[in-house]
Amino acid sequence: MSKITENVLKYSSISIVGMEKNTGKTECLNYLITQLNKLGKSLLISSIGIDGENYDRVTQTSKPEITLQSGNIFVTSEHFYRIKSLTAEILDVSENSTATGRLVTAKTLLAGKVIIAGPVDTAHMKQFINKMPQWNADIMLIDGALSRKSLGAPSVTEAMILTTGAALSPNIGELVRKTAFTCQLINLPCYETAHQEVLSRLQQGIWAITQTEIHNLHIASSLLLEKMHVPIFAYGHTLFVSGMVTDKLLNFLRKQKEIERIVLIVKDFTKLFITPEAYYAFTKKGGIIKVLLKTHLIAVCANPVSPQGYILDSQELCSKLTDALQLPVYDIRQKK
Repeated sequence: MSKITENVLKYSSISIVGMEKNTGKTECLNYLITQLNKLGKSLLISSIGIDGENYDRVTQTSKPEITLQSGNIFVTSEHFYRIKSLTAEILDVSENSTATGRLVTAKTLLAGKVIIAGPVDTAHMKQFINKMPQWNADIMLIDGALSRKSLGAPSVTEAMILTTGAALSPNIGELVRKTAFTCQLINLPCYETAHQEVLSRLQQGIWAITQTEIHNLHIASSLLLEKMHVPIFAYGHTLFVSGMVTDKLLNFLRKQKEIERIVLIVKDFTKLFITPEAYYAFTKKGGIIKVLLKTHLIAVCANPVSPQGYILDSQELCSKLTDALQLPVYDIRQKK
């Protein structure tokens, strides 16, 4: 049994998230599906968004398709269920709809390939995780997303695997630096509050949080904060941003006299579209960032090959990532 498979077996739900397109996310997913099938595990496979297409329209390169074995349970939309290249029986049709139709949960009868299209938001993904006992699933594998367009959070799962690689940067030093910063954001502390469920459902705006109440500051977006001139600290210095956070917000807050008292809360690390420079400048002044949803990062998978054709030294890449991250790092192609 490979080390990464052994690690995965400790959890019931795992998301696989790529730092960039073509960093090996689908390859990692396929590898785990194969290994867990060999161990006789009952799998439920879903996605935040769409995964398993055989062609990347952005890079104009071929992509690995998702291959399922008999007995695997998967979630996809009506459109992609109709064009699947496997035989399956439908277990459930959800009223939760996507741009390509309602979500279909099905069990594979004969092995083949399928495009996965799961729930687009965190609340509905939680529902599928909660249904695992109903379908006798041992482990749920979720194709995650690092996208400002996604409402779904990979942090809804117990554990997470991050994929990185040459597609992110052809320079190993730069690749390691970017990956290390993302891992630092993934590991941000969790904000403990009785308001978690209410806050997680908010879709827009900036809110102030006290021990007993949530106050709407009537700021639709953090991008509008500087222009509105509102008393943002009228209810204290703990602020919740329901949408994305950029350098602009951190730089604005860093200039406030109360910076040492500011605690900024975001839904999860995927909402942070910030540079290391802005992050360290904010935290050095005393500002704190926490997350509502936090997952356990258990491993990093590194793909030394880029779609442009350059290839990094796998051993050097994995070694330097391991030293920087203090996490297990695997090249799936090496079958470690």
